[in-house]
Parts: sequence; structure tokens; C-alpha cells
Amino acid sequence: MKVPTREEAWKLVREYIANDNLIKHVLSVEAAMRYFARKRGEEEEKWGVIGLAHDLDYDRYPDQHCKMTEKILREYDWPEEYIRAILSHGWGIVTEVEPVTPLEKTLYAIDELTGLITAVALMRPSKSVLDTEVSSVKKKWKEKRFAAGVDRTVIERGAKMLGVELTDLIADTLAGMCEAADAIGLRGNPQGAARE
Repeated sequence: MKVPTREEAWKLVREYIANDNLIKHVLSVEAAMRYFARKRGEEEEKWGVIGLAHDLDYDRYPDQHCKMTEKILREYDWPEEYIRAILSHGWGIVTEVEPVTPLEKTLYAIDELTGLITAVALMRPSKSVLDTEVSSVKKKWKEKRFAAGVDRTVIERGAKMLGVELTDLIADTLAGMCEAADAIGLRGNPQGAARE
């Protein structure tokens, strides 16, 4: 069984996802997954490809989330390990596949978190992830009406699974997203905003 490349994953993303915000989301998750993989000494390419493909079916088949991704990836002969990891991010919501590996636990923990960080960055005058601080994310975390669609309990459960503090999880996810600021549309104007 062939290992899927980033190029192959990206081709599937472009084929199945039309929504620009969802494309930015999967790129955010990919960037964060790559960052965590490097930090842990894991396979960056594998972690990144799984992050990129994790929401493949969400645009076209939101009511069959994860199930259609599984079907698509099986058609493309993706390895079982990759498919299982993607299914595990929907654990307790749309699948019964519990995250057990560090990769699966990381994907589960950061998926919703990237959405919260994006919302916080877009609220800033700079509209940039580059000058978004962990303290700002934690402040908005407490405001339940802010980014109300973000399931904070999933993030907390994920942090617990990984045995990390929420603050550290936010810091690392943010660092990963900063590396992809242009791709995810969150470079903004950090210097300009500071001068105003």
C-alpha cells in the first residue's frame, strides 16, 4: 500500500472542498499537525497529510462527516492507519473510533482549537495570527458566546489525553498556524496595526 503524498491529499481537498474557509481550516490543521510532529520527533509528512485530509467530506456531505471521507480514502487505497486517524477526530461526535496514538490524540485536540484561534486572530485590529497571543485566546475561551460553535470540551478532553496543559496546547497550535499565516489568510497587517 502506497503512502499518500501531500500533493495527492491537496488534489483531493481541491476536488471535494469548495468552501474557502474550510480550505483555510484544513490548512491550519495541517500546519499545526506538522509543528507537533516536528516537536515530538514524529513523521511530519504523515501528520501533515492526515491533518490536510481530515475534513475531506465536510463541505459536500456534512451529515455523513467522516463516513464519506473513509469511503473516498478507501477508493484511493489510503493506508488503514491514515483512515483510522482521520475517523478518530470525530470520536464521540460522529464516530466510535477513539483516538489512541499521539497522532490521533493531537488531531482530536487541535481540530476545534484552530477554529478558536482563527476567530481570535480575525478579531484583532491586525487580522493576523502572527501577533495573536495565548493570553488573548484564553481570554476569549472563557466567553462562551465567542466562537460558540467551537466545542471547548473536545479541546479540553484532547489536552487531557495528551497529558498537556491547555496553555501549552494553545501555544503550540498557534505556533504551527503562524508558519502557514499566508496560506490560511491570517498574515494580516501586524506592524501596521501596531502603529495605528
